[in-house]
Amino acid sequence: MSPIPDFSLSRRRFLNEASLLGLACALPGTRSLLASDASVATALAPAGPRSVFRMRAPLVPGAFCLLPAGAIQARGWLHDQLRIQANGLSGHLDETWADVGPNSGWLGGTGESWERGPYYLDGLVPLAWLLDDAALKAKAQRFVDWTLDHQAPNGMIGPSSNNDWWPRFVMLKALTQYQELTEDGRVIPVMDRYFRYQLAELPKRPLRDWGKFRWQDEVLSVIWLYNRTGSSYLPDLARILHAQGHDWMAQYANFQYTQRITADFLKLNAGNGLKDLALSTHGVNNGQAVKTGPVWSLVSGAGEDRAAAAKMIAELNRYHGLPNGMFSCDEHLAGLDPSQGSELCTVVEYMFSLEHSLAITGDVAFGDRLEQLAFNALPGTFTDDMWAHQYNQEPNQVECSLHRKPWTTDGPESNLFGLEPNFGCCTANYHQGWPKFTNSLFMLAPGAEESADGFAACAYAPCEVSVMLRGTALRVIEETEYPFRDRVRLTIRPAAPLGFPLLLRIPGWAEGAAISVNGQPAPAPEPGRFARVERTWHPGDRVELVFPMKPRISRWFHDSVAVQRGPLVFSFGIGESWVKLRDRGMTADWQVFPTEQWNYALKADPASPGESFAVTEGEVGDIPFARRDAPVRLSAKACRIDQWRAEDGAADPLPESPCSTKGPEETIALIPYGAAKLRITAFPLLKS
Repeated sequence: MSPIPDFSLSRRRFLNEASLLGLACALPGTRSLLASDASVATALAPAGPRSVFRMRAPLVPGAFCLLPAGAIQARGWLHDQLRIQANGLSGHLDETWADVGPNSGWLGGTGESWERGPYYLDGLVPLAWLLDDAALKAKAQRFVDWTLDHQAPNGMIGPSSNNDWWPRFVMLKALTQYQELTEDGRVIPVMDRYFRYQLAELPKRPLRDWGKFRWQDEVLSVIWLYNRTGSSYLPDLARILHAQGHDWMAQYANFQYTQRITADFLKLNAGNGLKDLALSTHGVNNGQAVKTGPVWSLVSGAGEDRAAAAKMIAELNRYHGLPNGMFSCDEHLAGLDPSQGSELCTVVEYMFSLEHSLAITGDVAFGDRLEQLAFNALPGTFTDDMWAHQYNQEPNQVECSLHRKPWTTDGPESNLFGLEPNFGCCTANYHQGWPKFTNSLFMLAPGAEESADGFAACAYAPCEVSVMLRGTALRVIEETEYPFRDRVRLTIRPAAPLGFPLLLRIPGWAEGAAISVNGQPAPAPEPGRFARVERTWHPGDRVELVFPMKPRISRWFHDSVAVQRGPLVFSFGIGESWVKLRDRGMTADWQVFPTEQWNYALKADPASPGESFAVTEGEVGDIPFARRDAPVRLSAKACRIDQWRAEDGAADPLPESPCSTKGPEETIALIPYGAAKLRITAFPLLKS
């Protein structure tokens, strides 16, 4: 793959003190800005653990509260993954891609002035601060400073060359994270002025196209500000956004899009790309929409709203579900065939929806699916060094080349690995995936009052948490090689003995899970629920979780089978030949061709899958999802099915299972989905 060049910060940014003084202390919750010869971020970096903002009445609290950005620091393999991301395109995109380069409209230039600058910042901000990377912070600070220091007199933010509400939704998400990370006192006044302007403008200039279908993303920022200022107009703004936005819950209450959506069905050649039919079946819109019900339930208080996310996921899975945890969308909903693809933007937006849905509902199933996406679909669409990515990935991906098949509405570059294959939105947007997953590993479990608060482990990866709980500083250190191994160790370090309930998510697949505290077994937890361990915790107390990871089988298109172990999905990793198509600045576009046969049917007993696969564990290396050093492999018996072929670079639909073949039995290796860039994930099942 592309080499990782060495870069250094070419210049430092300084405060413009005069512009900051006028904004200081404009609203409750802001801090005075007085600094010199240092960036705003450095001057205002919060010291020590911080408290969590609780849901302010009349909003209705969720099951959990997300911790302030930066409260959770990645460790172990997760930190390695963030560093790979920073050393790849995420850390250097502005140096090689003009759309977020120095002429960006979001830096005051005449270049791209719509969604790509905000998209990039939405992932760059948490990545930079999670790594405490001065160079990345400086890159992010340029976008932040321009936005905060160039607000129009009427309150509008962003480039004056467009007035579309949608890209501002994304910039607001980035600004809320930045404020939590730095406590920069400019953010809240700027957001307040913008929201007041928008409240007055929306009746005469309502939401349209993308903003109409993504309104729930701005409601999150409105709620964020309301919890900090209590300004009474903000719930009114949320209600206007809801009234003008697409009714996602009605769409899924009577779900009509049960078949593969085609360009002819949408009449795209007639210019209908921004019509409601196209936008309501658009993959990214649906990924973002999953959180709509839970988010709106914070305002409405309605139980049916809070339950809507589970309904939406069930419908997507029933008609468009894929074994990597995604639904097909290339780029509209595409049916159940595992040769169909999913857009990378949808992966990271679906993850973001699941993170908020889990926080609001407390439903363990959202955590299970979040991990499935994070540990499979997310790494499965990048090169190991994260210098190239795909627009679309396929669970059964037998070639990445210039073909129009099998995409519903996308073009022939859709599954190339490169800088901006097919369309550049994913190039700008994918950066949020790993950092926001990191920020969602632990959450506050609010009680009726602060003295009754608890703490929840919502997803698992190596990390360290620092937060205020019940008025006491609390550190939690998580040591684990999960999802590649079955053990998670938590060390609890309150500043003084502290009584609180620790809630531990037990995945739905984790039959036989066990918990011990300081070496003593706790009551056996129930899969698919949060286990509750309540006690007075002392510095150094240790909790160990064991999640038995027996191989298991799930059923998919044409009764095919996919193999899972823990949260990992396993694939037959087809031999890969990488062919450079063209250089693209600091990176390149690549085609990938198979070097071996891939048309295998598995010989397995669905009733006893643990006996059908032999497990081999290896070291979890610096690149955890690398094919060459896969930390865990499964051995399986299989036979080739000659009648199953590929056409135009895409695998034909699988033969119906169970199927027969005269081919000889072979032993094949299955590796984690994220490590296999060419792969078979859904297999025909051989007759017993």
